[in-house]
Amino acid sequence: MIFSLISQTVVIVLLLTFSFGPAFFALINTGITHGYKTGSLLAIGVVASDFLVSMLIILLIHFGASNFIQDEKSQSFMGILAGIVLIVFGALHFRQPAPKKDAVIIIERPSAQAMIFKGFLLNCLNPAVWLLWLGNVTAVSKTLDYSVINMVVYFSFTLGLVLLVEFGKVAVAGKLKAVLTARTMYIVNVITGGLLIIFGLVLIYNHFFDTI
Repeated sequence: MIFSLISQTVVIVLLLTFSFGPAFFALINTGITHGYKTGSLLAIGVVASDFLVSMLIILLIHFGASNFIQDEKSQSFMGILAGIVLIVFGALHFRQPAPKKDAVIIIERPSAQAMIFKGFLLNCLNPAVWLLWLGNVTAVSKTLDYSVINMVVYFSFTLGLVLLVEFGKVAVAGKLKAVLTARTMYIVNVITGGLLIIFGLVLIYNHFFDTI
């Protein structure tokens, strides 16, 4: 059982930290653009939303209401809402004008509350995150003696590991800032904004046409 739990923990940590979704690209971009401290705040928001989602799913399974997550109408509503949020966040990346050659770009650092809230929303409103956590909780419950306390303790520990890895990602991304030019940082920012908008459009398209 111990070996199985360790292997499941490794898989969960890798899935959460290296899933190439909106939160991943936003985290790397923030680390490059604003540095380690601001990127870490975004990471805290992302992991906080993972904690909330995992705890809600544990309770839903405990009370036999996990079908709510798999309900097509619930997924469609979350998908369309998440798509709109992603498009808005993506559009914000285009506010900065393109720098002139050899110019020094100055980017205003967002507030701590704004970064935590952004990370929380980017992750929490993604329907794929809810389905991922439903799978995680279900898989672990088959190995660990199921109880709300056991599950809370296990996933609190696992998410602590996830947060450490996220901090590491931000630290690596922050190192790149010293070697990137203003033009390159602008391009990274635009690419991230474009990816967030694409993610948002795909979510809206998929979930809207599922309902008609």
